[in-house]
Amino acid sequence: MPVASPRPLYAVIGAVVTVIVILAALYAGGLLRPQASMRYLGSPSGYEAFVPNGQTVNYDGQTDPVGDLILSNGTTIQNVVWNGQYASTIINNHNQIVQLNSQFVGQTDPINNQPYVPLQDLYVIKGQVPVEQATINGQTYYVIEANKINPADIAGFYTYDKWVSNFVAAMNTPGTYAAGLPGNSPVYDWANVTGTLVYETKLYQDYIRGFTGGYLLVPPNKTIISYGTGTPSGSAIPFDFPQQGYNPSS
Repeated sequence: MPVASPRPLYAVIGAVVTVIVILAALYAGGLLRPQASMRYLGSPSGYEAFVPNGQTVNYDGQTDPVGDLILSNGTTIQNVVWNGQYASTIINNHNQIVQLNSQFVGQTDPINNQPYVPLQDLYVIKGQVPVEQATINGQTYYVIEANKINPADIAGFYTYDKWVSNFVAAMNTPGTYAAGLPGNSPVYDWANVTGTLVYETKLYQDYIRGFTGGYLLVPPNKTIISYGTGTPSGSAIPFDFPQQGYNPSS
């Protein structure tokens, strides 16, 4: 009796293995996974802010920062992941801010003799934020799909950690403007957090590449917020590039 050749069987097995490999590659790339519906949060004309908290998660093979998303209307959303462009930049910036806080908070500003305060980095997005809901390690997160945002619409800032919400609110208040200060400005002498932050943000800029301190956010009610700019530096966000000075007597 003739013996059947094993070649057709091997060919079938090879074809099946090839299909499995292709399907696995497509799944790893996300093409075969159930796609979460994209939502856009915030105002088309507003400024929203991602505030990292120091935690990270692994999402689609990438290490991403976790934090809060403060919307232009003041709503705060927790358990938010920043995925895509600038994720590693945000992680590095935040780690350096935490390190500098540990080094300097508790010391004294040599100009106004007030204690340094902890600073916080935040990442402002101009316009609405593309977000998907995802379950990561059993926890539900809102994932910012940063690759869908124009890089010109993303900018990093840093300010007093207790003023972050006020900072976002001020940016979204009509009439608010950003101002720079000369080195001999009397604001440095103010014996309050505003005066301390002007010097402290400039101190931190010497340690973090791409950071620049000594700026003021001036809303119409004159409740001034000292801050610094960081990376990324979105050209579409005017607060990242102060174009005028501040006169305390005005």
